[in-house]
Amino acid sequence: MNRFSLINVEQGDFDALCEQFVWNIPNKLNIAELVCSRHADGRNKLALIAESESGSTQRYSFDEIELLSNQLANAFKQLGIKRGDCIAVVLPQRLETALVHLAAQKLGAISLPLSVLFGDDALRFRLADSKSRLVITNSQRVSLLDSLQHNLPCLENVLCVCNDDPPDLTKPPLNEALASCFWTHLMRASTSLTPVDTNKDDPAFLLYTSGTTGPPKGALVPQRAMIGNLTGFELSHNGFPQANDCVFTPADWAWTGGLLDALLPAWYYGVPVVGYDAKKFDATKVASLMTRHKVTCAFIPPTALKMMRAVPDLFVENPSYIRSIMSAGEAVGEELLYWGRQTLNIDINEMCGQTEHNYLIGNCSAIMEVRAGSMGKAYPGHRVAIMGPDGKLLPAGKQGEIVAHCDDPVHFLGYLNKPDATADKYSGQWFHTGDVGYQDEDGYLWFVGRADDVISSAGYRIGPGEIEDCVMQHPSVLQVAAIGVPDPEGVRGDVVKLCIVAKKEAVTDVSLSDAIRAQVRDKLAAYEYPRIIEFYDALPMTTTGKVKRRDLRAQHIDSLDS
Repeated sequence: MNRFSLINVEQGDFDALCEQFVWNIPNKLNIAELVCSRHADGRNKLALIAESESGSTQRYSFDEIELLSNQLANAFKQLGIKRGDCIAVVLPQRLETALVHLAAQKLGAISLPLSVLFGDDALRFRLADSKSRLVITNSQRVSLLDSLQHNLPCLENVLCVCNDDPPDLTKPPLNEALASCFWTHLMRASTSLTPVDTNKDDPAFLLYTSGTTGPPKGALVPQRAMIGNLTGFELSHNGFPQANDCVFTPADWAWTGGLLDALLPAWYYGVPVVGYDAKKFDATKVASLMTRHKVTCAFIPPTALKMMRAVPDLFVENPSYIRSIMSAGEAVGEELLYWGRQTLNIDINEMCGQTEHNYLIGNCSAIMEVRAGSMGKAYPGHRVAIMGPDGKLLPAGKQGEIVAHCDDPVHFLGYLNKPDATADKYSGQWFHTGDVGYQDEDGYLWFVGRADDVISSAGYRIGPGEIEDCVMQHPSVLQVAAIGVPDPEGVRGDVVKLCIVAKKEAVTDVSLSDAIRAQVRDKLAAYEYPRIIEFYDALPMTTTGKVKRRDLRAQHIDSLDS
C-alpha cells in the first residue's frame, strides 16, 4: 500500500512541505488493517518487544499479532460484541492491550483505553458514561471491576489477564478453570476472520479528556485520525522511518500520547515498538531499557524528561541510540532543550495536540530552527490561527486563543452524548483549543497557558510557562507550577505563586526562596515576580503527567478560608 503521508525531510524546508502537502485519505479505512494486517505477510517482521518490570521479555511479529487479534475478535463476537459497541481496556503496555484495540477495530467496535491508575470513581464514571459492554483488565484490577459491575447495567463481561509477565506464545497461558480468563477465550476462537468494512468517519476510539478544566468528556476519534497523525509523527522524529528505527514511550497506552503518538503510528510504518509494563516511571530503568533495545525514537513527556535530567551521568552509564525525542503534555522549556543538546546531542522536538485534535503543532529539528520556548509550527495538513474574544482572527504578535480548523482528518467526531458541549467548542469552522498563545512573524506558535491558567495581575496577563521555565533553571528545583492566587494586599487582583518540589539535597529555607525570586526578577519582568513561594513534597498530577494547577489554586483558597 502506498504511504498516505508523503513527507520526507530531504524534499525541502518545513514551510515548503506545508505548502505542497495534500491529504490522500480513502473513504474505506480501518486502523487494524493499516497498522497490522498489511504487515502480516509471512516474513514474521518484528512488531513488539514486551518487557515486564521483572525483566521478562518476549518478542512478537506482525504475523503473530494478526492471528491473535483475529482470534480475539472472534472471541468478542462470541460474547455478543457487535459494530458500534464499546470495549474498555484497563491494562498497561502489554501485548493484550494492543490486541484489544486491533480486535475492536476489526469488528467496527469502539475501543476505550483506561489507565491502570484509575480508582473506582474514575472507572465507574467512564464505564457508565461510555456504556461499555466488555472490560479487559489484569488481576490487580479485576476485583474492583467485579465490584463495580452491579452498578453498570451495560457491562456484561469482565475478562482478566492473569499473568504479570509477557505471554510466551510457545506456551499459551491457558487456564480452563477460569471462565473469565482472557487467554482462555482467545485460544478457543478461530484465527479466520473477515473484518468489518469501516469508513473513514466511523468512530474508532473513545478517549476521555484528562479533566484539567472540568469533568472528563468522552471524545470520539474517527478511523481517519490515524492518517491525520502521520505528518506530525514523521516530522517530530526528523523523518520517519529510517533504517533500524525502534520506538518507545513511557506514556501509558491508555492515553493519546502513548497510543496515537507512539504505538500505532510506528506500526503503521512496520517499525517495532518497545512496551514496558512498569508500575511507575524509573529514569535509570528506562534508560537501561532504551539502551538494551536500541531505541532510536522516543516520545517522552516533559515530566519524565525532568526526572531523567535529575539523574547524574544517566546516559554515560546507558549509551544512547536515540536520534529523536518528541515531547508533549507540558511545555518543554529552555532548560530541557539545553539538556537534550548537551546530553544526547539532539534537539527535543516539542509537539502540541489535544485529545480532540491531535498532532497539530510541533517541531522538526532536521529542517527547521527549534526556538526555545516555542511549540513550533502547524504540521503539514493542519491549520491553526489565533482568535480574539470577539471571534476574529488576530495578526502575528497578538495574544489570543489558539484555534484549529476542523476540516482536518485528526479532528474528532464530537463528545459522546454531549451535543451542547461539542457545539460550545466552535466558532464557525474553527475549534477552540482552550490554549492561549500567539504566533510570531515567522509562523512559530508560542504557548502562554490554558485559558484558565493565565494569571491576571495588576493589569498584566501572565502565562505560567515562561515563569516555570525560568525557575526550572535553578539547580535546586525539580518541579514547579506557577499559579495565580488572590493578592493578600488586595491591590493587584492576583499575584504569582510558585508551588515547588525541590531536589532531595536542597534546603528549602528563606534563602532558597529569595534566590528563586531574584532569578525570576532578573531574567523576566517585574510584574512576573513571585510574591508567594511554597514548597511541596509532590504536585497534584493527572495520570497523563500534567500538573493540576486548578487543584493547587483550590488548595490555596481553602487554606485562606480555614
